This record gives sequence, structure tokens and C-alpha cells, in this order.
Amino acid sequence: MTDKIDHISRQKFMEELRRFQNGSVSRRHFLGMTGLGAASAALGAAMPGFLPRPAFAQDAIGDRVILATWPNYHDPANFDAFAAATGAAVQVNVFGSNEEMLAKLQAGGSGWDVFVPTNYTITTYVEQDLIEPLDLALLPNYDPASFDPRFAGPGTVDGKLYAVSKNWGTTGFAVNTNHTGGTTPTTWKEFWDLTQTTFSGRTMVHDYQLTTIGNALKYFGYSFNSIDPAELAKAEELLLAAKPHLFAISSDYQPSMRSGDAWMTICWTGDAKQMNRDMPEIVYVLGKEGGELWSDFYAVPKSAPHRAAAYALINYMLTPEVNAKEALFHGYPVADARVNALLPPEVLNDPILYPAAELLSALEFGAAATLTDPNRAELMARFKSA
Repeated sequence: MTDKIDHISRQKFMEELRRFQNGSVSRRHFLGMTGLGAASAALGAAMPGFLPRPAFAQDAIGDRVILATWPNYHDPANFDAFAAATGAAVQVNVFGSNEEMLAKLQAGGSGWDVFVPTNYTITTYVEQDLIEPLDLALLPNYDPASFDPRFAGPGTVDGKLYAVSKNWGTTGFAVNTNHTGGTTPTTWKEFWDLTQTTFSGRTMVHDYQLTTIGNALKYFGYSFNSIDPAELAKAEELLLAAKPHLFAISSDYQPSMRSGDAWMTICWTGDAKQMNRDMPEIVYVLGKEGGELWSDFYAVPKSAPHRAAAYALINYMLTPEVNAKEALFHGYPVADARVNALLPPEVLNDPILYPAAELLSALEFGAAATLTDPNRAELMARFKSA
């Protein structure tokens, strides 16, 4: 038996399969990297009856729906079930920052039917006329009374609902305690100091200005959302000092943390839970100085090419039983009380998902100004190119 699958090694194939299963890469990327896309196309051309036809879509929603979302954020089994029920396959495009999502929609021709923006970005999408008010007649599974308004509220702008709540969470950091000498850091100051000393070459930060700049600001006790030029200058000084010591700048950090190539990373709630579930030595820390509290949403771009499929997918994902499966898979808290009623007590009492009140109270929701602030955008560009 050969150690190759066409042009790709078995190890690389399994790595790509793992990334695809976690939602870190799109189906197109997976098929292209592994050669399976070309093989399927060749078989389809040579044997027209070989490839399976999609199931009949009872509501005539078409054969696909394109979702732009975050890494490791969905249970692929739910997408398979949706495709089986409707005939519409879910094609996933993965992004690492809200700035990237915004730029893609601003450029036009994204091809997305549904995307997953974060709370602080929604007013910008509305102001720029990029998303549509949701047609609630097409979302019978949406029950506004079931949602915690603290997390669902940003989806409503000027009295109109533009986005429905998906999940909420926090941004902290994950650290492999096998390398900490028996102690666990508890602050952002320790995160950045360790990065430049004993963890040199082993730390990852997000490819995302809000969190990477925000948590550099916390080192000095500034607001996570600061756009003050003097405060941003201090954050830049820290980031540039840390840059030579980083393992990588990426929002898809799980593979490197799991392999042991990275020992510490800025991290979101669900990724922390997924890693800790499989590798208990990886623990999640909310810096005592504060940081980010966030909520994510489902929204429909005005340019959605498969609008009926978009609403069908959102409505399906809002089904409490489906959303409960999502929560158990990805490890992010849900703002829907109907879903929480289906989750086991150990999930609802998990300190990673539901931090202690004193840690939660120190966190800030992202501010809309940070999304389009030119100083933060330019700082991030200089940091990445340094």
C-alpha cells in the first residue's frame, strides 16, 4: 500500500480532513487540496450517472447554500442533515476576522447567502446597505422572547431585525500548562511577557485587529476598544516587540496547539472548550484586566444569490434541537433559553462557557468604531508586515 493519496501524503490528507470536519476550511478547499475534487469531476465526465444527484428540495430552494463563517464553528452533521432534508448542500467559506468579511461584501460578488457577523459590526452593515431586514415569515423557528436581549439585541437596528443570534462567548487565551512549570498565567501582562521570554516562538495571535490590538491594549490597562492615538501607539510598540517571538498570526490556531507546535494563543470560548475536552492540559484564561465579550449572528446579504436557501438554513439552525447539537459540538454558549433547556447541567455549569461573574463583568463588547477606524487598520497592517 502506498503512503500517498495521489499527490498528497496520508498525513497531509488527514490534516486537511480534520480541518474540514472542524469547519476550518471550505469543502472546495478540501476537495482541491486532496485531489478529490478533480477525481470526482473526472468520474462525473466519464460516467454521467456516477455522481449522486441532490435530494428533491420540497420548497424549491435550489441545490446549495453558501455560508461565510468562523473556524470550528459548526457541526458538519447538521449540515448533512439539512442537505438530506432539503437537497441544498451547505458550502462553507471560513474567515478569520470581521474586517475580512466586511471587505468581501463591500467588494461585491461574494456569492454568500448567509454570513456570521459579530455584534459590533451590524450597524456598519446596515449603514452601508449590505444586509437586508430579515423576513420573519420565513423564520418560524425564531422566537424573540426566548433570547437573552444582552446578546440578541445588537441584531435589531432602528427597530428592524437584521440578524438573529447564533452564539455568544468571550475572548481570552489558551495555554498548554505542560510548559508553564506548574503555574497558570492569569493576566494579559503575563501573556505578552511569556511570549517574549519562555514561550518565544510558541505563541499565536489572531489575524484580527479587534482582538490582537485589543488585548495588547489591555497590557497597559486601556480599553479593549480604544482608538486613542497615544494608546494605540503603546499597543503597537508592544506588538512590534512581540512579533519576532510569535509562532504565527492566525485565527485558525487549533491545529498548531493540538500538535504542540504552539503552546499559547489568543482564543475564543468554543475553541478553548474543544481543545480542553481533548487535551485537558490546555486551559482557558480570561485575563483579569478584562477583554472581549461578544455575540455572533446569522444575517443575509442583500446580494445573496440563493435567498430562499439562506432563510431555510437559518430557520433550520434555529431549531432548538439542532442548535443544541451545535452547542455540544462547538462549545459556545447559546442565548436561546429553549436550547439551554436541552443542554446537560455540566455544560451550563462549565466555567469555560460561563465564566464567574467577576471575570465576566470586566469584559467589553466590541465597539462599532473599531471596525472602520483607520488607525487600527493601519496598525494591524504594519504589525503583520514587520
